[in-house]
Amino acid sequence: MLLVLTGATGTGKTALSLDVAEAVAAAGGAAEIVNADAMQLYRGMDVGTAKLPAAERRGVPHHLFDLWEVTETASVAAYRDAARSTIAAIEDRGAVPILVGGSGLYVESVVRQLDFPATDAGLRAEIEQEAVSSGAAALWRRLADVDPEAAGRIDPANVRKVVRALEVVTLTGRPFAASLPEAAPLWRPARTVRVEVAKEPLAARLAVRAERMWREEGLLDEVRGLLARGLAEGRTASRAVGYAQAIEVLRGERTIEEGVAETARATWRLVRRQRAWFGRDREAVVVDGLAPDAAERAFGALTAAA
Repeated sequence: MLLVLTGATGTGKTALSLDVAEAVAAAGGAAEIVNADAMQLYRGMDVGTAKLPAAERRGVPHHLFDLWEVTETASVAAYRDAARSTIAAIEDRGAVPILVGGSGLYVESVVRQLDFPATDAGLRAEIEQEAVSSGAAALWRRLADVDPEAAGRIDPANVRKVVRALEVVTLTGRPFAASLPEAAPLWRPARTVRVEVAKEPLAARLAVRAERMWREEGLLDEVRGLLARGLAEGRTASRAVGYAQAIEVLRGERTIEEGVAETARATWRLVRRQRAWFGRDREAVVVDGLAPDAAERAFGALTAAA
């Protein structure tokens, strides 16, 4: 049985996944963790994504980290294929695969049979040029006119996703949201646990996390090194929360204080979108990430579904 641990940034999914893996081992089995955080797929993006160091993984096998260079554009379809192959291999070894992450479309691409429309390089280039000439806000308003549901799900500042949505609408003549059905068939049996933390403690955790990554953990030094490897040219990686702000600081466009504050604000905007996405799943078992029995409840959801 595939266990899926989802939830917003900062809710404790990583620690919970390790606790559940240890509970599986204590019950005589084995578990392996599969990453479903889009930004943790990038090599060298460690501090800003809160990527768990290998030394802290408690001996639990982890998969699908550090797949891409920061110059590569993210591909949900490529990730889906890699994740499904990894999950199948884990199951062949007799272990429990635990899919963990807060990137909603990446999770859903693995768990459900989604239809990913084809792309058209020429059309995409035209839309990207429109974004440059007219601005991100105008492009998002165009999307809102033709597909208000998709526009409601996409941050107006996320030009890449707005471009993709308009590309799909133009190519298929259907709303972009139609290619992401909320009740698409499951790829294989799975049990989903959604990790939640109440608004005030989560906001406090995220503020502390932003301060720590900037002040103590070396985010700026990490980004300096990644810029030398082409981070600024990467369409996906350069827009990641924390990294976009660090690039602006290093360019002299913000102060460090402004970078920290904007990182916290951008993270909270991400949290709201993640909650809206994952909240659609009415069958998920909801677990309080700060509760002492969180691991017990998540493990119980797995054993009850088996």
